[in-house]
Amino acid sequence: MRLTVVGNPGNRRVDLFTRAVLEAGLPRPVMLPWADVLTGAAPPAAGALVRVDSPGEDSEVGRLLRRADAPARHGELVGSADTYAGLLRGLDRVAAGGAELLNDPADVAVLCDKRRCHARLSAAGVPVPAALPAVHGWEQLRAAMAAARWSRVFVKPAHGSSAAGVVALAVAGRRVQAVTTIEATPDGLFNSLRPRRYTDEAEVAGIVDRIAGEGLHVERWLPKAGLGDRVVDVRVVTVAGRPTHAVVRAARGPLTNLHLGNVRGDLAELRAAAGPAAWAAAMQTCERVAGCFPRTLQVGIDLMFLVGWRRHAVAEVNAFGDLLPGVLTDGRDTYAEQVRALADGRWDRWRAAAVRGPSGGGSAGPETARGQAAGREPARGDTTGREMLACGA
Repeated sequence: MRLTVVGNPGNRRVDLFTRAVLEAGLPRPVMLPWADVLTGAAPPAAGALVRVDSPGEDSEVGRLLRRADAPARHGELVGSADTYAGLLRGLDRVAAGGAELLNDPADVAVLCDKRRCHARLSAAGVPVPAALPAVHGWEQLRAAMAAARWSRVFVKPAHGSSAAGVVALAVAGRRVQAVTTIEATPDGLFNSLRPRRYTDEAEVAGIVDRIAGEGLHVERWLPKAGLGDRVVDVRVVTVAGRPTHAVVRAARGPLTNLHLGNVRGDLAELRAAAGPAAWAAAMQTCERVAGCFPRTLQVGIDLMFLVGWRRHAVAEVNAFGDLLPGVLTDGRDTYAEQVRALADGRWDRWRAAAVRGPSGGGSAGPETARGQAAGREPARGDTTGREMLACGA
């Protein structure tokens, strides 16, 4: 088995996957840089087995994806719809030579559009937060919230990731409170690692109107369960349809991404709080999610237990959500687990057994026996999900 990796050379994702391949005794993967893909390099040939990694964390690749004249300024929230279109063009180029992609382009197209992903999950019976109809600005958003009688929502850029541009919005009459990573300046919006709180309606309206041009997805804000003085959710990685790795994200605010200064929680404590039945039901949901994307080796699922621990819902599914450094199951990290699934035939068996449903989702076959996600928790302060194009990470 000879693998090719499409990614950004020197990126930690590429390095960790390469290490896993070499430790499995396989040849070093062929490297195909994203920059070369986007400037006309020949695609991998038929018979190649290709992992496509995130194109994030590279300003020049971002420029090429957007077909822009200059790179975005550091942290600038600009051109997410163009970046998404560029990603799909790049995937088409990678697939043009007939190689076998471990990230199916059609699946990635859904995973990196929150509106389409939500619709697919909902059609497959996956518990997800309710969503508003399409809104294109602040006034439409306020009217839709009033019609639905919702006072709290998450406003998400349709093609964003890593909480970039997300607004956790609460309203009461004309009073508003928005918690977001967005730093608004007169000449642009910028993603910050320090969430900000806005309470002036005109200011919040201006932010929403400025991000609406790239497309919005608005979901009801569901109350998450907590441990101690923090709310928590769980990033679960599935490999070949099976939940294999999980990490708890604990926060004192509504945005739980670890790179925003939040911490890793204790997985054993969370499982004990949820109880065996609720945890098993949540893992079955993760299998169902994976079954919605049966031509993609791995997905990263943001799973939240609701207050009381009896119910759960899926907040996001990430095309490039497998960066959980230091989280091990049976001594393997997420990358080693993927290499193992390729080498021992589990990927081939699961993909062959997966059957797509009429809604475009699917159901997992025999290989998705109810796996138990487990992980060894390393030090706090992980930087998972820092890149801005990780499709929901």
